[in-house]
Amino acid sequence: MDKKLRVAVIGCGNISVMHLDSIAAFEDVELVAVCDIKEDRAKAASQKYGGKVYTDHMEMLEKEELDAVHVCLPHYLHVPVSIDAFKKGVSVLSEKPMSIKYEDAEEAVRIADECGVKYGIIFQCRYNAPSLLVKQRVLDGKLGKVKCGRTTLTWYRPDNYYDSSDWKGTWDKEGGGVIIDQAIHSIDLANWMIGSTPVEVQSTLHNRNHEIMVVEDSAEGLVKYENGAILSFYAMNNYLIDEPIEIRLLCENGKATFTYDEARVVYNDGTVETAKNNPEDMFKYSGGKDYWGFQHATQIRQFYNAVLGKEELEISGREALKITRIICDIYKNNDNKNLIK
Repeated sequence: MDKKLRVAVIGCGNISVMHLDSIAAFEDVELVAVCDIKEDRAKAASQKYGGKVYTDHMEMLEKEELDAVHVCLPHYLHVPVSIDAFKKGVSVLSEKPMSIKYEDAEEAVRIADECGVKYGIIFQCRYNAPSLLVKQRVLDGKLGKVKCGRTTLTWYRPDNYYDSSDWKGTWDKEGGGVIIDQAIHSIDLANWMIGSTPVEVQSTLHNRNHEIMVVEDSAEGLVKYENGAILSFYAMNNYLIDEPIEIRLLCENGKATFTYDEARVVYNDGTVETAKNNPEDMFKYSGGKDYWGFQHATQIRQFYNAVLGKEELEISGREALKITRIICDIYKNNDNKNLIK
């Protein structure tokens, strides 16, 4: 076997299980270290998965010879910690969002390129079977160009969801609410399908039902594209349960409706094509939330193959700039002057 990739995880909170379980499953990868400013979290991760314990990521980057790190930190730390790794010649796979500021995201891409390292951003829902079917039918022309689309997300995040965190529900650390944390995936999927450059973003944001946090719990808006397509979005986290997200696309040759779990494509000639995630093919994680999906391992494997030079990185920092600009513009262009970032 070739030399194993030496990797580390920075941030051992809830989402890290998706990364740590994946790392443990790959024979060509060695978990060298885990890092968290809360030492008990790092120790718990080390006891379960292995790796040395650090509470300072800079100390870890100095002491360990690493090929890649996974950044699983609060949103505002994604870029600065990634840049620290780049400057040590270490590739980075960062959780979404890429950044809470577009200019910072651009700077991170520039520095990664200068340092000659790989920079990946987690958007695991692109690897769902329904997403892949619809994307392929857009690309192969069977559906044709997307003329318009809509995304709908109605989930539930009570006040205690924010109260239990020292960074969620804040402008300076999370960068927003339902858009940047929950709806970013569905908006990314629709934007990916449309495949054109946005020329205008309109939005209205509200905090309608939360007392603990100050960011938006409701949002709606419109994105206009260079190729004439339009995308409407609606998101809120006041629904008391997490309903499946839904994306609808009206295309030249038919319509596509899909969630994270299933897709239905109806062509203009009346034929129908469907896709569902196959539970038997899904990676088994030891924890996590159902709405995180099951494709972290797929994207992590693809990132490792890119680091090893076996294939091109698919969801790079440069690719993620596309959705980062839209998300940042949604906040920038919010026309509700009573809720300003």
